[in-house]
Amino acid sequence: MTPADMVVTPRGLRFMGRTFPCTIGRGGISADKREGDGATPRGVHRIVGCLYRPDRLARPVDWAIPIHPGDLWSDDPSAEDYNLMVRAPYAPSHERLRRADPLYDLVLLTDWNWPFATRGRGSAIFMHRWRRPGYPTEGCVALRPDHLLWITRRLTYGSRLIVP
Repeated sequence: MTPADMVVTPRGLRFMGRTFPCTIGRGGISADKREGDGATPRGVHRIVGCLYRPDRLARPVDWAIPIHPGDLWSDDPSAEDYNLMVRAPYAPSHERLRRADPLYDLVLLTDWNWPFATRGRGSAIFMHRWRRPGYPTEGCVALRPDHLLWITRRLTYGSRLIVP
């Protein structure tokens, strides 16, 4: 483990000597993640990108990519673009990245089942804003918005999300 690592613990997300309250998937933590199970996958996941809503948030870090209208994430295991960012119009099942609510105003992308996805193993494990304390995600790790921003600004190349 390095100082740049974030670790999910029963008390929250541990990073740089601090512990931040967080929520995980409604399916708990799983060593056998499947599409739609709502679980957060056990493992060591590299942080491979950052997305943000430029109409709601200043660029949080110089490596962040803006989320534009029509940006989607493919979650259809039968699609050629499964577990990749795609653009509308897009017929297969997908998730909108530019949401009406603030959940994806700032998103950290992990390398879960990416860039070469195994079909059905689960798409996109993000770190994003939570709906409210204790409210589970679909498998992502979610935090209070100010904590997510604080963490994002301190990540370094090679930072990882560790889910024991």
